[in-house]
Amino acid sequence: MLVQQQKLILSPYMEIYNIVVPKDNLLRQINELVDFSFIYDELKDKYCHDNGRNAVCPVRLFKYLLLKAIFDISDVDVVERSKYDMSFKYFLDMAPEEDVIDPSLLTKFRRMRLKDVNLLDMLIDKTVSIALKNNIIKSKSIIVDATHTRARYNQKSPREILQERSKKLRKSIYKIDESMKEKFPAKNKEDDLKKEIEYCTNLLSVVKKHENLIHHPKVSENLNYLEETLQDDIEHLAIAEENDAKIGHKTADTSFFGFKTHLAMTEERIVVAATITSGEKNDGKELKSLYEKSKKSGLEIDTIIGDSAYSEKGNIQLAEENDLKLVSKLNPSVTQGFRRKENEFQFNKDAGMYICKAGHMAIRKARQGKKNVSKNQVDTYYFDVEKCKICPFKDGCYKEGSKTKTYSVSIKSDIHKAQIEFQNSEYFKEKSKERYKIEAKNSELKHRHGYDIASSSGLFGMNLQAAAALFTVNIKRIIKLIGEK
Repeated sequence: MLVQQQKLILSPYMEIYNIVVPKDNLLRQINELVDFSFIYDELKDKYCHDNGRNAVCPVRLFKYLLLKAIFDISDVDVVERSKYDMSFKYFLDMAPEEDVIDPSLLTKFRRMRLKDVNLLDMLIDKTVSIALKNNIIKSKSIIVDATHTRARYNQKSPREILQERSKKLRKSIYKIDESMKEKFPAKNKEDDLKKEIEYCTNLLSVVKKHENLIHHPKVSENLNYLEETLQDDIEHLAIAEENDAKIGHKTADTSFFGFKTHLAMTEERIVVAATITSGEKNDGKELKSLYEKSKKSGLEIDTIIGDSAYSEKGNIQLAEENDLKLVSKLNPSVTQGFRRKENEFQFNKDAGMYICKAGHMAIRKARQGKKNVSKNQVDTYYFDVEKCKICPFKDGCYKEGSKTKTYSVSIKSDIHKAQIEFQNSEYFKEKSKERYKIEAKNSELKHRHGYDIASSSGLFGMNLQAAAALFTVNIKRIIKLIGEK
């Protein structure tokens, strides 16, 4: 049963807070700045109001989640600290002598009470309304960018998984018969998944010839584990979902397994919109959503600032339709007109390569044709045909028996002339200098609020983590700007 938390706490020890929690304490400042009753109003329908034991107020549980984001600590640690840290107790609206909750309640709160609640947009909109009320946001520009967060689980590559499992098998055998070292095939030392699969297959073949070994439980267990991994589609493992996480690429040579947070931020460094996607998604495709969310929060926008990932044709059209200036440098590979299978192949601006529907990146590209002739130049991207042969999406994409798999895009020499002209203007050059601010915000999220690794699995968990972290960084920024007035 839900009973609204009383604002007046009847305790003879409340004056302690005025002594031990100074006015410039961050948690005191947040409590004084934000009326958290909107959390109660949003979640009250998730509780029973006339039956059962009294529930812990959702506002207090939500504040626990904020403390986790502010101090980057676990459920157990945040509850433990609230036993003795008076600033925590003050922030949580607890009496000094009051008992703390059981940490398991936070897990239940996230799973049961926050399900189907768009907490991310709600919290960002709340901070934006506070910023507007305090006349903090004066610019009419939004800066857009995406930051990656690694998945909490399954961060190893398929080759690393095979290496680990074959190593366990060998070690279990050496404990029984060290002479087997001489009979095993030479280890693969190249960063090549195909060769690793070949090595593991040969290793299993050798082990299975020695029945005296495979009857040992530990050997049998490790052998079955490795064989099961090989029997599974190893290429599927490379792009397998970890409850929505996917492989994304930071450059042509580096990748991550996890999620992307797409952000829109004002020049005052207040985040005004965000969307969460799996890691392989294209940054530019999220611009429309970020713009619409920013407008909905009450902002006036005349300029969008971003890197070359946002200069694709659809975004330039969006800017023209809404009388916006798009400060995003053109990249010939992302500003194409009509492209064959446009939804199946997306350009990754960090790597400078296209990625197919299965998540595989092109291994090289070549430009064909000459400039300034009647026929357009073409960029042709080449994919690893060995991956295409076993790809679950090969039907209609890869022709059986083909020795190559390519994807070509035509570079229009006469397209986007207005954007090219705008790109050379002083306004474009000056506004481009503002883009570093969002990179600094991404760094703050990762290094101060644990945003480099997901705190739980799945898009739902990532949305909750983003909501708490972005609410925190916005409120901290608002408090700083109010103090500078």
